[in-house]
Amino acid sequence: MQAAVFRALGKPLEIAELPEPKPGPSDLVLRVKSCGICGSDLHAASLPPGLPAGSVMGHEFAGEVVEVGRDAASRFRVGERVCALPYIGCGHCHACLSGDGIRCAQIVPTGLGGSPGAYAEFVMVGAAETLRLPEAVGYSEGALVEPLSVGLHAVHEGRLSPGANVLVLGAGPIGLATALWARFFGARTVMVSEKAPGRRALAEAFGASHVIDPASEMPGLAFANAAGGPPDVIFECVGVPGMIQQCVLLAPARGRIIVVGVCMQPDMIFPAFAIVKEISLRFVVGYRRQDFQLTLDMLAANRIAAAQMVTDRVNLAQLPAAFEALKQPTTQCKVMLEI
Repeated sequence: MQAAVFRALGKPLEIAELPEPKPGPSDLVLRVKSCGICGSDLHAASLPPGLPAGSVMGHEFAGEVVEVGRDAASRFRVGERVCALPYIGCGHCHACLSGDGIRCAQIVPTGLGGSPGAYAEFVMVGAAETLRLPEAVGYSEGALVEPLSVGLHAVHEGRLSPGANVLVLGAGPIGLATALWARFFGARTVMVSEKAPGRRALAEAFGASHVIDPASEMPGLAFANAAGGPPDVIFECVGVPGMIQQCVLLAPARGRIIVVGVCMQPDMIFPAFAIVKEISLRFVVGYRRQDFQLTLDMLAANRIAAAQMVTDRVNLAQLPAAFEALKQPTTQCKVMLEI
């Protein structure tokens, strides 16, 4: 099969011929139909420690089952349309059985240096981590379930109360997903701060009640003018040094900060500012299986819409160039590989 292979930090991905995956007893092999490029992939390909040479990235995907391991034959059949959580757990521990497989002690991540990911024609997944796509959900939407579930998990951990006032910093795919779910769960004000005009427009489509350009407006003042007071919860969805301290400065006394953006570099905060305000600072990662299921159910019921997140579509041959382009500032949002 063909796949886009990581060779070294700072080097373009390379299209290469690799052996097709073979499923273990509890695994499935999917023919990849759609796979999104994630900011985490861009970080992993550009910043230390990077990934092992020869890795295949791609952890936001959907596809068609083409091979079923013997122990999974009672649950899945060839031809089914599915998406999957991007890891393979042991399937037997409390974390796996409760839907929190990301905490499994034996977890093998998919597309991030463990099991090869979906920047390829085929990908292997665990049957326990696989969910069927409802008839109304296409492959492209199925690949968006992963970033949508990150936003859902973040909002859940933000413990929003009805009528909460929310500030989201960043309108990449995760920021958009966070804004969508914050509005879905009853936030009164959802302000999104984003420099790129195209992404600000997308934020409005995804449920933001207000959008601002932080290059020309002060987020704290703009939020107070729009909501009549400070944000109850701030979601940091950028993931670069300095953003957490900015959130600390923006937060009110006893405010809550949810760090969703994945910063891959050392960062510095001044704890005294947070201490004086008695700020609650929460870091979140990933999702639970239940988040994937709810996202699929809401997509199928047409209660959330995510298709506008995809701004560009590429084939496998075009993927390396598209991946390199995303390393620079862009107005693109989700670039989707389609095979």
